[in-house]
Amino acid sequence: MQGRYGWIMVAMLFIAGAVSFLDRAALSVVAPLILRDLDLTTSSLGVIFSAFFIGYSALCFLGGIAADRYGPRRVLLYAMIFWSLFCGLTAATTTFASLLVVRGLFGMAEGPFLSNANKLIGNWIPVSRQAMAISIAQSGTTLGGAIAGPIVGALALAYGWRTSFVVIAAAGFVWVIGWQLLGRSAPTGIGKVAEPETDDRLPIGEHGAPRTLASYLREPAVLAIGFAFFGFGYLLYFFLSWFPSYLTMERHLSIKDMSVVSTIPWLMGFAGYLLGGAASDYVLKATGRAVYARKIVLVVCLLAAAVCVAIAGYADSVWSAAALMGTSILFLYMSANSYWALILNMIPKEKVGAVGGYVHMIGNFAGIVAPTVTGYIVQKTGVFNSAFALAGGIALLGSICIAVFVQGQPPREGVPMQERAA
Repeated sequence: MQGRYGWIMVAMLFIAGAVSFLDRAALSVVAPLILRDLDLTTSSLGVIFSAFFIGYSALCFLGGIAADRYGPRRVLLYAMIFWSLFCGLTAATTTFASLLVVRGLFGMAEGPFLSNANKLIGNWIPVSRQAMAISIAQSGTTLGGAIAGPIVGALALAYGWRTSFVVIAAAGFVWVIGWQLLGRSAPTGIGKVAEPETDDRLPIGEHGAPRTLASYLREPAVLAIGFAFFGFGYLLYFFLSWFPSYLTMERHLSIKDMSVVSTIPWLMGFAGYLLGGAASDYVLKATGRAVYARKIVLVVCLLAAAVCVAIAGYADSVWSAAALMGTSILFLYMSANSYWALILNMIPKEKVGAVGGYVHMIGNFAGIVAPTVTGYIVQKTGVFNSAFALAGGIALLGSICIAVFVQGQPPREGVPMQERAA
């Protein structure tokens, strides 16, 4: 029963992730309408996009600390309540300043989500299935991104862009009711899953003394994961914030056509999440080394994503650009479970929330930088080519950091697979 209920928690996280990206992607879908309605420039719109991530990054770390102290059930409940509220309040904004404030508060409310989701999975799911569980739970975000275009686009064209924010905010409040009934932080009376931990965890203090949180945050491996997450985030938030506008501004698609084309990369990202989780757990089963398995998948997939996005900026048609961007998002999301799985496999249970939140905070600084930098590049050059190339270069550096600084133990020779996977 405990194992089955853990997968119910994963399913609830899947739905929450879909709601979070439906809410988050809505602004980029209706951006051309907001530009005209509120008389904004592309650079000011970039600042609006970044405002979300200023708030989001600020609460990533604090949200992870709260997960360790109060449990992920309570933190996730309040997070969904407030982010749905501020999503709905977006409809009431009438100026650059009001949209900036609401977007920042909206980001703060969403900040704790992923670190608390990771903590919850660590409490409920065995190590041998954690990468797949993370992939399933977080793949809801790509589903939300995929359906945002058609749903928000249709609502905006039929009833106005303000109505679309009110409608999708209601979905969050429905989730709150379900979470209040079903949500649990951990199996009753148990703080962790009863399965042997991997031997890839970072060393403890001298003479077995517990290490401080600060000592983990200074670890080169943890900082490398954080920078790789920054590379992941830069590519993702460049895509999330500006790809729909790229399709309308540079490729001259209508809002209706853009809403359809922009779903292609998200659907490929959804597949990437599931493929990445399966690949990571397969390598773990084959080698018996959790950190080694997560590292291999992350390095290869983030590198492939970097190359594809750099080429996409120079594509000669809208369909080739969408295909290359879709392939990039496929590989990007194949790496997505690995950042979180590395934290679960390297960090003691009682510090997982805080360290995960810290890494997530570093990664989401990219959400502050990418939209604004892209906006200025486009405003100065009039094209997106350089912005695509920059996103690829930063993701490439993240892949290199993991390859160099995260040193999981190599596979053990001559050990039966069943013993290695234990």
